[in-house]
Amino acid sequence: MNRRIYVDHLATTPVCDEAIEAMMPYFREKFGNPTSLHEMGIEAKKAINKAREQVAQLLNVSNPEDIVFTSGAIEANNLAIKGYAKAPGRRGKHIVVSAIEHHSVLHSCKTLEKEGFEITEVRPDEYGIIDPEKLAAAVREDTILVSVGFANREIGTLQDMPALVAAVKEKNPRVVFHSDIAAAVGHIPVDVEGWGLDMASFTGHYFYAPKGVGGLYVKKGIRLKPLIEGGIQEGGRRAGTENVPGIVGMGAAAELAIKEMDDRVNRLRYLRDKLKKGIEERIPYIRFTGHPEKRLPNHLSLIVMYIEGEAMLLMLNIKKTYTASGSACVSYALKQSHVLAAIGVEKEASNGSIVFSLGRDNTEEDIDYIIEEYPKVIARLREISPFNPENWEEFTKKASKFK
Repeated sequence: MNRRIYVDHLATTPVCDEAIEAMMPYFREKFGNPTSLHEMGIEAKKAINKAREQVAQLLNVSNPEDIVFTSGAIEANNLAIKGYAKAPGRRGKHIVVSAIEHHSVLHSCKTLEKEGFEITEVRPDEYGIIDPEKLAAAVREDTILVSVGFANREIGTLQDMPALVAAVKEKNPRVVFHSDIAAAVGHIPVDVEGWGLDMASFTGHYFYAPKGVGGLYVKKGIRLKPLIEGGIQEGGRRAGTENVPGIVGMGAAAELAIKEMDDRVNRLRYLRDKLKKGIEERIPYIRFTGHPEKRLPNHLSLIVMYIEGEAMLLMLNIKKTYTASGSACVSYALKQSHVLAAIGVEKEASNGSIVFSLGRDNTEEDIDYIIEEYPKVIARLREISPFNPENWEEFTKKASKFK
């Protein structure tokens, strides 16, 4: 087989033709600095403003000036958490986050914790759903910020954002609500203002824009202490000469996402469901993770018992099928995913996690091939594995002694 099958679109996506075409002039002919006052600078500034409008439309943001361009969602999460916590005028040092947030949120909170802030983590249920009442119960009078991601990269679960925001605001109207929406943007409709969010992080390379560009929605009136100082760019909230080609490319990708949204949702959900059915019928001893219905339409995640996720990836790689075991940010750590731990997956079982995330270029033929070849990979690995249904219980008892 000469064709490569890429089903790892929540690690990154290929840059769409529309983005490449839009970007090219800004590398050579229209290379001006947006802060320059001459014609070429004004030309670059107009291009950034147009992209800001395109991205705002994708996120359902009425004022494009509320979009702050960054290098991606990780920087945006850092800016949201640290920037708001350290901004002048904060009346408290308590922050609430879910236990299944991206590391850029959780690690930012750990940094703040060392500086005297208090962090409360709210655990989800077995499907990864955060209970609005449970979240609100964690909010106090001195709580300044709540952060709950909309779509989880590892298990695909979608949160009921309007219900979460409403519960928190009812408990304490002064609390600012932030959400990492990166895994959802461009794959399903998002409604930042309709949900009542105060801040929202996203990245371009998840929806067919180039790597190295993303952003943070910041509701008007919210003050942030910049992480990067020394310039007036992005309203003084993020200094440094803007990545004009990247921003222009992200704007074009946002416009394409709006046009293709219905097709992406419906077609990829169909392919995802076909893949799920095929795996379920052909592979025993598996457990699907995340909510069965409230999930990204292009996302399928599961635990395959008695084998290692890395072995699956290597054998699929030989068959030119590329996917992931956990998120791209934790796969290399060779330790249990904090997301799987939070929803109650045993440490030994979580090693067999795999995530298929589909994209706009995937076809039904791709799915047919995976359904045909993936069970062969599992069967072969189980043949050579020292673990099997008979000795698994004994193994887990021994392994538990080393936790």
